[in-house]
Amino acid sequence: MSRWSKALPLTLMSALILALAFLSIFAASCGNTGPARVRFVHAIEDAGAMDVDINGSQDFVDISFLGVLPNQPGYTSVPSGNDTLEAFATGTSTEVFTSTLGLGASVDYSVVATGFSKTGTDGSNVVLLSIPDNTPTPPAADVGFRVIHASPSGPTVDVYIELNPSNGPVAPIAIQGLAYTQASKYVFLVYNPDNDQPPPGFTVYVTQSGSLTPIIAEPINPGALGAVRTLVLTDVQNGNPPAMSSSFLELSDAN
Repeated sequence: MSRWSKALPLTLMSALILALAFLSIFAASCGNTGPARVRFVHAIEDAGAMDVDINGSQDFVDISFLGVLPNQPGYTSVPSGNDTLEAFATGTSTEVFTSTLGLGASVDYSVVATGFSKTGTDGSNVVLLSIPDNTPTPPAADVGFRVIHASPSGPTVDVYIELNPSNGPVAPIAIQGLAYTQASKYVFLVYNPDNDQPPPGFTVYVTQSGSLTPIIAEPINPGALGAVRTLVLTDVQNGNPPAMSSSFLELSDAN
């Protein structure tokens, strides 16, 4: 230890250490103030086409039910931090909903608007899901899947993803006990077990949790090894009564 540091009172040394620690934290935080990136999904079953403003700037225009903007694959840069989202019936000042989201700098998000617009006078029954898209790289010969449950009328579900040809859902369950507003982890499946033949694709079965009766039984072909897909469960548009749709919305995370 130097003569100078020995001469410093202990309280002053402590103050200097705290100051240096604060400056380190401040410098790190200043380096993490970039924009977030968003793809917006319209899954409000009783709402028509919308324009969506973020902090007063119109970022998504004329997005219809089950629409995704920007076109996939892709994201729109928006300010990070606490952002105010306002949606209006396309081309009008008629508000569909307003809400606030906290978005991290340099993070990709799937923002899914779901719920019901006409139950409450102020759109308070609209739910915004902000799902971070930490897209993984699948193991060799695999593809990846994730499911977002955005069907307010649907039950808690199990998801089976079966290599074709498939005769129905069988164990093991790929995703179990997924409730409304939840997003699953990514699961990985072997895409082409017979390398000298074209990949056969999969059938996705969605059942009420604990049942083998499909609500959804839909084929999907990711197209290439290493592809990653997000499947969004939604309601039927203007369902009477409201109910989960018998198909899913497919988002491209990686090709």
